This record gives sequence, structure tokens and C-alpha cells, in this order.
Amino acid sequence: MKAVTAKTHAWDRVWLGANLATGAPAYNDRHAPAGLGELRDAVLAIKDGRVAWVGSRQQLDSMQWAATNVTLAEGLWITPGLIECHTHLVYGGDRSNEFAARLRGATYEEISRAGGGIVATMRATRAASEDRLLDQSLPRAMALAAEGVTTLEIKSGYGLDLDNEMKMLRVAQRIGELTGLTVIKTFLGAHALPPEFAGRQEDYVRHVCNDMLPAVAAAKLADAVDAFCERIAFTQEQTRRIFDRARELGLPVRLHADQLSDGSGGELAADCGALSADHLEHASERSLQRMAERGVVAGLLPGAFYYLRETQLPPIARLRELNIPLAVSTDCNPGTSPIASLLTAMNMACVMFRLTAAESLRGVTVNAARALGLAKDRGTLEVGARADLAIWRLRHPEQLCAEVGVHRPVEIVLAGKRARS
Repeated sequence: MKAVTAKTHAWDRVWLGANLATGAPAYNDRHAPAGLGELRDAVLAIKDGRVAWVGSRQQLDSMQWAATNVTLAEGLWITPGLIECHTHLVYGGDRSNEFAARLRGATYEEISRAGGGIVATMRATRAASEDRLLDQSLPRAMALAAEGVTTLEIKSGYGLDLDNEMKMLRVAQRIGELTGLTVIKTFLGAHALPPEFAGRQEDYVRHVCNDMLPAVAAAKLADAVDAFCERIAFTQEQTRRIFDRARELGLPVRLHADQLSDGSGGELAADCGALSADHLEHASERSLQRMAERGVVAGLLPGAFYYLRETQLPPIARLRELNIPLAVSTDCNPGTSPIASLLTAMNMACVMFRLTAAESLRGVTVNAARALGLAKDRGTLEVGARADLAIWRLRHPEQLCAEVGVHRPVEIVLAGKRARS
């Protein structure tokens, strides 16, 4: 009879003695259900770009294993790579003049109606070559990556015609190629009405549905579709038509909802099966109920709240009561949130929206992954998850929310490989 031998686990890399913020239900902590899933003096192993094993030193001692690379972590904290789930970081020009105008008392709507806002950035973006647009946008992406962001959503929406929307999406794709980040490209053709369609909003919506969306989908330049449903942008009915067309083409949707007024955007997002509804300062109880029923993620964008000096907070307490997942993002854009620091947005979410540190950290990991439709692949340190990691020298990850401008990862891992510095 053959002797039975124990299986030897062969891994690519192992961290010994690390503190893990797994984000996984199996390791939930006293902050449940919104905890970090902390494991102290633990072990993390990866193989073929995926998390292969998570456990304690004692569990590892009872196993046979080998690894190509063993790192003595000595108390370093490992979190999932941060996920930036809502940005407009590809754009031309700047809008610092609008910042000055708001300081003098102008409102967002007044600036937009006077030809500023999105249309002002549209002009600068259309005028920029693809290479020039890449040169302007890449530093913003690199600033986010330097803070531990490993997955980055980038929207179009400043081209507002087919050629320039596709130019923006190509730039987003090139940013992913140059940085190694996973870039999720979102088509936002329904961001504003371009001047050539002035007074013809219905014609533009038809153009988005019949011409732009099919072309973008055929070119495989978009992973999702977004729209700005607001009184200064597109109506519920128009947004619904755009989303119906997107889903016919196999593209998931997410929505800018209820930022400036209650337009029942959260309800629309739920009805259309959107992954997330973002902003939500003016969301109604009915919208929140529908979001909870359909599992729509609430995207919290404290940077826009801060820059616009808003006073109407998102309904955080009610979102908690309904167990709606809370994602946190910079909303990086040229006019209303020119922030390229997710750690800063995490601090803002805590200070202005009263999120706990655990909620904020989950907002840029597990819940941000859900907002992008990536919950099965990343956002936690669970076996099988993509090995996107941020490794920190911290007493506790709550420092990432409390201390602005202080912390950077000591190492970033993308799909199991050390990121280029």
C-alpha cells in the first residue's frame, strides 16, 4: 500500500506576520457588519495573480508549503488595492476661473447656464489632440496610483460628439496600459447638451442611442454607461431610453442621481438595474427604498459636496438603516471636484458625511468593487480574489482616514506582481 503524503502548497509569494484588513465576512470584527475583517499576525499567499491562502501563523505551521518569495512583513498592514469608482479625470484645460466665481457667490447652475461648467471643458477637450489629452490626464491617474489605487474608473463626457468621446475613451485605455492599473471605461455621452444641439435635446438623445452607443460598443471602448439625470441635464425619460439602449448592447449602467434636486434618480437607477447611483444629496425615501430592494450601491462623492459648499448632506443614516452599500470616490473632475487623492476623499467622507473609518475604507475596497460590478474579483483579501494589494506601515488602517497627506504604501501589488514605481 502506498503511503499517503500531505499535499504541499506551492505559492508564488507569501507574507508572514502581516496584519490583514481582509474586508471579508468570514473575518468580520467588532464593527460588523461594516468592519474591516482584521487578522493580526497573519499569513497571505498568492499564486498566479490570485490570493491563494489566508490564515494564521498557527494554521500555516500545520501545513506543507513552499513559496518562490517569502516576505517577513513584521506587522505591516495589507489591504486590498484601493478602488477609485467614479472619476472624470480625462479632460483638457482647467476651470479654476469657476472656482474663483463660486467664491464670489456664483452657483453651479448659474455657471453652467452661462456657458461654463461641462461645456467649457468640452471645448478644451475637443481642442486637445489625443496625445496632449493623455499628457494632461496621466499625472492625475499616477497621483491616485501612488496612494494605492489599483482599479480606476474613468468616464468620458467632455467630448459630446462621437469622435471626441471615443478619443477620451482611448486615452483612458492608454492610461491603463501605461500604469498597469485596471481601468474601467465608462461612456458618459449624456453628460450635457453640446452647443451644436442647442434647443434640440431630443435629437441629441436619439444621436446618443442610435449612433454613439452602438459605435462605442462595437469598438469595445466602454465597459459601462453613465448619464447625468438632473434638471440642468437629462430627464428621467431620456435617461431611461439611453439605459435601455445600453443594456441592449450588453453594457451595465450607473447614474449621476439626485445631486442638485430630487429627480427620483435613485428610483430610476433601481428600475434600470444600475450598479450604482452617485451623489444622492437630495434622494427621496422612495428612491432609497427602491435602491435597497435592488441592491444599488450608493456612491458618495464628498469632494463635490466640499467644492460646491453644499449644505444638503446625503441621507447617510437612512442609507445605513437600509443596508445600502456605501462607496466612496473623489469624483475627480475639472470643475466641481478637482481632487486626485482618494485618501483625501476618504477623510472628507468621515469628517463631512460622518462615515466611520471602517465604512470609508470599505467604501474604497469591497463596496467600490460592487459599484463597478467587480465584487467577485476584487475588493477583499479572500481566496480566489485578484491579488491587487496595498501594503502599509501603519498602527491601524484608520490612520489612512485620519491623517491627510501622510501615508503612502510601502509596496503595491497588481495581479500578484510588484507595481512599477
